[in-house]
Amino acid sequence: MATFRRVFQPGATWFFTAAAARRRPLLTDPRVISAFGIAIREVRDMLPFSMPAWVILPDHLHVIWTLPEGDTDYPRRWSIIKRRTSQLAGLPPMARACSMVARRESGLWQRRYWEHLIRDADDLRRHVDYIHFNPVKHGHVDAAVSWPYSSFARHIRTGIYPPDWRATRDMDTVDAGEP
Repeated sequence: MATFRRVFQPGATWFFTAAAARRRPLLTDPRVISAFGIAIREVRDMLPFSMPAWVILPDHLHVIWTLPEGDTDYPRRWSIIKRRTSQLAGLPPMARACSMVARRESGLWQRRYWEHLIRDADDLRRHVDYIHFNPVKHGHVDAAVSWPYSSFARHIRTGIYPPDWRATRDMDTVDAGEP
């Protein structure tokens, strides 16, 4: 069995990638989008964190979280968010491997997620850009402004990005650990 070593730095900012099980294109289903939003709000009420940027694509998502000072427990947050999203989405039962049944996994999410500790302001900016360009990179839209499932519109409203920001596919992207 693999042993995963995660870094735990109190109050840090993290970039995460989480994927749908077997990369099924389920995450932009309106039921999953709604359930994920509810799960995020429930967890933020119990275990606060800020979320400077996010994007949900059909088979994976990226988010950036900043935990409160002294807090390192992002694994608990992910566990609750994945479980609640699966419970609330109301999707039909999915075929699951025996190991998934034994672990009481719904079949919506891959078991693990990928995390990256944000090192500095430049690293944060590159990962926020990566998040917002991701729908263009994957060919879902021609411009970030056209993708409805991201924080890009909020960043336009606050003046961080212009609406026509990097609307081409030739953007230099950070290798953000996409599975």
